Amino acid sequence: MDNSPSDPLKQNNKFGSKGGSGLLESPLPFLNDPEGDRVPDGLPPIVDGHVHLFPDSIFSSVWKWFDEYGWPIRYKLTSEEIINFLLARGIRHIVALHYAHKPGVSRDLNAYMAAVCNSNQWVSGMATVFPGEKDAGKILADAFKSGLSGVKLHSHVQCFDMNSKSMEEIYEVCTNHGMPLIMHVGREPKSPAYPCDPYELCRSDKLERVLKNFADLKLCVPHMGADEFEAYRRLIEKYDNLWLDTTMALADYLPVEFWPELSEWRPDRIIFGTDFPNLPYAWDREIKNLVRLNLSGDSLARILGQNACEFYGIKMPVVPGKGGRYAKTNR
Repeated sequence: MDNSPSDPLKQNNKFGSKGGSGLLESPLPFLNDPEGDRVPDGLPPIVDGHVHLFPDSIFSSVWKWFDEYGWPIRYKLTSEEIINFLLARGIRHIVALHYAHKPGVSRDLNAYMAAVCNSNQWVSGMATVFPGEKDAGKILADAFKSGLSGVKLHSHVQCFDMNSKSMEEIYEVCTNHGMPLIMHVGREPKSPAYPCDPYELCRSDKLERVLKNFADLKLCVPHMGADEFEAYRRLIEKYDNLWLDTTMALADYLPVEFWPELSEWRPDRIIFGTDFPNLPYAWDREIKNLVRLNLSGDSLARILGQNACEFYGIKMPVVPGKGGRYAKTNR
C-alpha cells in the first residue's frame, strides 16, 4: 500500500456533520481481558462471519492506521496464522473479508484471497472491487470463477454512495451470479481520519432504496447497522433480503450509548462475526457475551453458525471425520 494522498488509509481529512467526529474521535483503549483456549463447551458449531485476511504489507498499513486512529490491535497475525489460530480454538468455519482501498488493486487482492481459500476448505473468501473502477463487473465475475463466494465493500474507506450508478453495476453482478454482498454502510464506527463523512454516505434510508430496487440481492450490513439500530431492526423485519452481522456489537467496547437487545431482533437474520484479527480485546469476548444473553437454543445455533451458512453458501451438515467443521459448497 502506498503513502500517496489518494490512499484513503493515509488521509486525515477533518469534516463536520450532524454526527460530530464519531466513535473514533480519538484512539480507543486496549483491553487486557482474559482469553480462553477454546470456545466454551456445549455450543453449536460456530462460523465467524467477519474475519479479515490481507497480504502482509496491507495488514501492516491497516494496523498502523488503527494504532493511530482506531485502537491497538491485539492479534497482529498473518493470514495463515489467523486461520490456524481460529480453527485451533474451535471455530468451525471462517468467512474471510478484504476491501480495495483504491482503484487498480482489486484483481491482485482477489487473486490473493482465492489462493488462500483454495488451499483451505474451512475458509470462504469474499471478492472485492473499488466501486466505479474500470471493468468492475468483470473483475467480480472473474473473482467468482476463481472460487470466491461473494463481495465485501467498505463505504468508510472506499467513499462510495450506495445509491450511485457505479454501485448498481455491482448489485446487478452479485444478483446475476447469485452471490451475497457484505457492505459496511452503517454510520459507525466513524473517524475524522476517513476521507469522507460516513454520516452523509451511510444512512438506513439509502440502504432501503437498495433493498427495494434489488429485491433478489442478498445483503449483509456489519456492526448491526451501528448506530441506527432501531432503523435496522425494522429493516430486517420488513425485508427478507437483508442480514446483519454482530461484529463488535457484542463486545461492550465501542462507546455507543446503548446496544440493541439481541433477543428482540429477528434471529434468522443475525450472523455472528468478530472483525478478527483487528481487535483490541480477547478473541472470544463476543462469544462469551453472546452466551450470557440466555437466547433459545435455536436462536443461538442460528446466530453462531446456521445463518452464516445459509447466507454465504457454506455446506450443511457437518463433514464426518473433520471435527464437525463445515466445508464450502460448490456453487
